[in-house]
Amino acid sequence: MKVQRFSDVVCNGFADRKRVFIRADLNVPQDDAGNITEDTRIRASVPAIRQALQAGAAVMVTSHLGRPEEGKLRAEDSLEPVARRLSELLDMPVALKQDWVDGVDVAPGQVVLLENCRVNKGEKTNSPALAQKMARLCDVYVNDAFGTAHRAEASTYGVAQYAPIACAGPLLAAEFDAVSRALAAPEHPLVAIVAGSKVSTKLTILQNLAKKVDRLIVGGGIANTFMLAAGLKIGKSLAEPDLVSQAKAVIEAMKARGADVPIPTDVVVAKEFSATALATVKQATEVADDDMILDIGPETAARLAAQLEVAGTIVWNGPMGVFEFPAFENGTKLISKAIADSDAFSIAGGGDTLAAIAKYGIEKDVGYISTGGGAFLEILEGKTLPALEILMRRAAQN
Repeated sequence: MKVQRFSDVVCNGFADRKRVFIRADLNVPQDDAGNITEDTRIRASVPAIRQALQAGAAVMVTSHLGRPEEGKLRAEDSLEPVARRLSELLDMPVALKQDWVDGVDVAPGQVVLLENCRVNKGEKTNSPALAQKMARLCDVYVNDAFGTAHRAEASTYGVAQYAPIACAGPLLAAEFDAVSRALAAPEHPLVAIVAGSKVSTKLTILQNLAKKVDRLIVGGGIANTFMLAAGLKIGKSLAEPDLVSQAKAVIEAMKARGADVPIPTDVVVAKEFSATALATVKQATEVADDDMILDIGPETAARLAAQLEVAGTIVWNGPMGVFEFPAFENGTKLISKAIADSDAFSIAGGGDTLAAIAKYGIEKDVGYISTGGGAFLEILEGKTLPALEILMRRAAQN
């Protein structure tokens, strides 16, 4: 990726006593009382802010929060709780500024938080007029919000067109570097794990990865559809029979390259979808009409784990089964442990994946954990993210 990075801007002295505008991703969960329940994204934004402060800049930070209506700021959409948490993390006052588009007072060495950017009219439609106003606020624009990099909005795309300097912050750069290492220049064997309830939601990901990976491991409801494609019966398991032809096409595309899609040879079934349901291990050829497949079996899990342990690169998105239920977590647990034990460079993303990583305590054993959500999935689909595209275009102009 050829983009200008904020670290280069700082090293060249371009941020000294300059106005730096940072687009962060501070969209954090809150309880009904407005208390932040998980602050990972706020903590992830701190390095860019500290970098700007240490360079002697006057720092402005903004983000979206929730789904506000443009032009209307509701109390639940305010970044006020985020400002308080940022003040604690930075150990300095962080004032919250409203109605900031036409001007902000901030001195070198200070940080201000600009109220929810999606309240501004024209934000989501990438209004040129709004983007130009944002650009006039700063000397340096820093995009450090990978989680919104797949959206072309005024604060993620438009402002980068017009700001004197437009660059990638440390979080954005690290996220894309990790994905590039995994997909653009991987060490082989390259193994991808794509799991979830429906093939339809990840079909383009499967099709794109089928052109690149050495092994494509499928799990969850997606695996059930692939089992149908392989001629196996799946009982009353979640699947998409109308996409069997698409699953077959992915299998054939992999086979044509000398790669493969491992189909489960044994599964864990139950008669109902319940945490208290009786779990039974069966060979994949013995699934009854009233069975629901809720996990891969121990034989399959062991085989896949052995393949992961000798991989060169691992891309992971999705659990292998209903890991929230103890009786059906073994597949995801063993795969998680295999990834943790492997010497491969691994990158993981997606809400359920992050939940599994946290559940099994392997955060320090995964090469890179993406905070991107939708942006991570779009990169796996082979798409160019708008926020990165404009930064690459600006870099090419310099």
